[in-house]
Amino acid sequence: GAERARCARRDVSGGARSPSSAQGLAQLSRYLQDAGFGEPIKVVWLTSDIMHHRWLLLAACFWVIFMFMVASKFITLTFKNPDAYGAKQESLIPTAVTEVEKIHVIKEKSSPGEFQTIGRGLSENHRHRPLVHVERLELLRNMCQDTSLRNLTHSTVSKFVLDRIFVCDKHKILFCQTPKVGNTQWKKVLIVLNGAFSSIEEIPESIVHDHEKNGLPRLSSFSDSEIQKRLKLYFKFFIVRDPFERLISAFKDKFVHNPRFEPWYRHEIAPGIIRKYRKNRTETRGLQFEDFVRYLGDPNHRWLDLQFGDHIIHWVTYVELCAPCEITYSIVGHHETLEEDAPYILKEAGIDHLVSYPTIPPGITVYNKTKVEHYFSGVSKRDIRRLYARFEGDFKLFGYQKPDFLLN
Repeated sequence: GAERARCARRDVSGGARSPSSAQGLAQLSRYLQDAGFGEPIKVVWLTSDIMHHRWLLLAACFWVIFMFMVASKFITLTFKNPDAYGAKQESLIPTAVTEVEKIHVIKEKSSPGEFQTIGRGLSENHRHRPLVHVERLELLRNMCQDTSLRNLTHSTVSKFVLDRIFVCDKHKILFCQTPKVGNTQWKKVLIVLNGAFSSIEEIPESIVHDHEKNGLPRLSSFSDSEIQKRLKLYFKFFIVRDPFERLISAFKDKFVHNPRFEPWYRHEIAPGIIRKYRKNRTETRGLQFEDFVRYLGDPNHRWLDLQFGDHIIHWVTYVELCAPCEITYSIVGHHETLEEDAPYILKEAGIDHLVSYPTIPPGITVYNKTKVEHYFSGVSKRDIRRLYARFEGDFKLFGYQKPDFLLN
């Protein structure tokens, strides 16, 4: 009986001998009955195995059909629009965005006419700004944050500072005056913008520095709230120059040539400096440059400054004049590159189509090392070092090289 059962299983499992699976199952059942196994046995596991294979075959067919449809769709889209796929892929490629580009995006979102300055994180449009101006503002910011230089770079925004800043409300401009750096011409530009005269050529020289007639309001003339509003929103700039060369220019203009006939410099200020700082009391000449340097380098110069009043604006530091670490200026121009800086400032302020900076005589803005050496040749090293100690903040804030050829 066991042998007959094994033969029946071989017949069923070998599909070539059996007409169908169902017949095989029936034959197996009969063999088992004849062998004495009793009631027919339902071979459930065999049926389940056959169904499992059928479902796997069906799933494989569906998978092949699905992949064929996806491939066909991809080929159709690619040939229809070959650029579409590449365009989508580009958005997945990681890109490096520089800080300057981020600043540019921020600026594009800001409202027209709003001027952002370095106090708010250098949010001006730097992409189209010449690199030299970006570097100047970054240097200024970094030096202002240097705690070791704080005594040389920081100043309070006092009335003395606010008196130096001229206002053009019509075009939202603030200009801080730094004498002996071409400021007369910038005043003329503002006078025209304020509407007092239609062109620079029409402005009499006697009017430019007459603040009761030139139509230039000072920032100090406004209320505290109006001052703060203008400092926050207006375009602000000033011009600097090599500090020692500026002092030479101030000395020549006020104590040697005195072209505007300002007698108080020779008759009041010069004698005061001579009395306190001239070493040779028998010397009868007028104020000499070494006397002037000795006065400026004296740590106790302030008591004499108080006697001289606002006339000291021609030789005090840029820090004292414009408080560049407290007021967030939009641009700092340099006298040495004024031919490029002046048109750029007018453009950034949005007024280049209204007025032009007066013609600059050739060579007048070039730094003259020979002249500097000549004037300081009669000054002791001690006095030069003391002078540099006072003006070191100006040298560092605005990137002027330390004059080692004078100090060592």
